[in-house]
Amino acid sequence: MNDHPAPTGAAPRRRPLRHVLARRARALTEARWFALSVFVLIIVNAALLGAETYSGLARDWRHWLHLAEHLCLAAFTVEIAVRACAHADRPRDFFRDPWNLFDLAVVACAFLPLVRENTTVLRLLRLARVLRTARFLPQLRIVIVAVARSLPGTVSFLLVGTLLLYVYAMVGWVFFGEANPGQYGSLGRAALTLFLLVTLDGLGDAVHAGLEVSRWSILYYASYVLIASFVLVNVLIGVVISSLEEARELEREHSPAPDTPSVPVPMPMPVPAQAQAPVPVPVPVPVPEVDLRTRIAAARRALDDLEAVLPPLLVPHPPEPPVLTPAPAPASAPDTAHP
Repeated sequence: MNDHPAPTGAAPRRRPLRHVLARRARALTEARWFALSVFVLIIVNAALLGAETYSGLARDWRHWLHLAEHLCLAAFTVEIAVRACAHADRPRDFFRDPWNLFDLAVVACAFLPLVRENTTVLRLLRLARVLRTARFLPQLRIVIVAVARSLPGTVSFLLVGTLLLYVYAMVGWVFFGEANPGQYGSLGRAALTLFLLVTLDGLGDAVHAGLEVSRWSILYYASYVLIASFVLVNVLIGVVISSLEEARELEREHSPAPDTPSVPVPMPMPVPAQAQAPVPVPVPVPVPEVDLRTRIAAARRALDDLEAVLPPLLVPHPPEPPVLTPAPAPASAPDTAHP
């Protein structure tokens, strides 16, 4: 016979260490002061990079500038490590975020021996850290995403523009190559001239120089400006605006709603039918007397208008009284007696 009583309930299961670590790291990365500190650190790194362009300042403060660079690199390394710990319970989500991949690539490349030995590549890598400010500025992030999404449409625009530029450059070389060899002496010069004319800069001088060769040159320049400067540029603007709207929709989908609670709301426990309170019957609200009078007056006016619209044939008329005609008087017999 067992003398030990049966356990009334199992011991609470302890959460894994990675879940605890992820919860604390996530609370740290979602704090406002954390994002503000990283943003200030990026601005300081950009200021240090700009200070190195001054030869005198870079020579006098070389040691301190290198020390500040190493401190910034250490701080960025700690930041990306904390962000990775925030996804310890779901590591795949860390690599699904493109901004996490960009931050990881920028920080990891700084530790590569090939990059550290090449000063030019290292400076370009440090310059790429400035782009990380888009992570903390939603409007800038929307613009960058819009530019990235407009690349397919921009490539199509570039193909059409290149074809148009090639055709008009060849035509310009044929007609103006001998008269104006400085601008149309070869295909490359003609293409460069027409590319600069897209901005309408120097269009007047080009038209006057063309009129000295032929009066039909006005059709050449007018058609080119109409297609290149107005049609194609407006098409490019439309592609960018459409991509900007798509980027805003994506930002709204990925950003959490401000009223959405982060903690799941517990479901209420079912209440037995005996303990449920009776459902109150809605009491009809009395209609004000003034409103009722207004409705009655409106109904009367509607009936009067309907009666006035109806044709007169549908309105019943009272029967007319019969007309009585008097009967003719009987004729008297002629008197034949003579006095």
